[in-house]
Amino acid sequence: MTYLWFKAFHIVGVVVWFAGLFYLVRLFVYHAEANEQPEPARTILQQQYQIMEKRLYRLITTPGMILTVTMAIAMLITAPDYLKQTWMHIKLSFVALLLIYDHLCLRWMKKLAAGEFKFTSQQFRWLNEVPTVLLVLIVLLAVFKNSLPTSATAWGIFAMIVAMAVTIQLYARKRRLDNEKQAVDALNKDVGEMGAESAS
Repeated sequence: MTYLWFKAFHIVGVVVWFAGLFYLVRLFVYHAEANEQPEPARTILQQQYQIMEKRLYRLITTPGMILTVTMAIAMLITAPDYLKQTWMHIKLSFVALLLIYDHLCLRWMKKLAAGEFKFTSQQFRWLNEVPTVLLVLIVLLAVFKNSLPTSATAWGIFAMIVAMAVTIQLYARKRRLDNEKQAVDALNKDVGEMGAESAS
């Protein structure tokens, strides 16, 4: 029964942690896009995103991560035989990568707050897919353990997930290009109207 309590809160922690990670990097996308805006909109948006990123990381992402890790340790203490199994070693390796990603998010957040834009909005969109891939792998290992399916069906599901991620990225790129085209068209229209007024 104790193990099940730990497992229940472990799952709660995972949901909260991933919700924070998904939304945090999405805020980085908007933050990077705000850097391309003219003043005063740029400063206003960047300040707002800094506040949102900081609160999200401190109040949702970090508590979710702490709860996840704490409950995982408690589960392993309660059922130490899991540490002898290969699937658990692989799963813990993916979790370690996720912890590194979480730490990188903190560093990116600090750099954005300092006005250092290491990545473009498009690059942040790609980085936002990293926790998705890790989540899928971790859940598959937790469910199937050492009998992880390697059939054509399993690979088909994995291919569908990759296809969805690529489709999202292509849609985001199309939307960005459409916005840029609209901005150029609006600028050309303004220039044309100014030219017509000057001629008259």
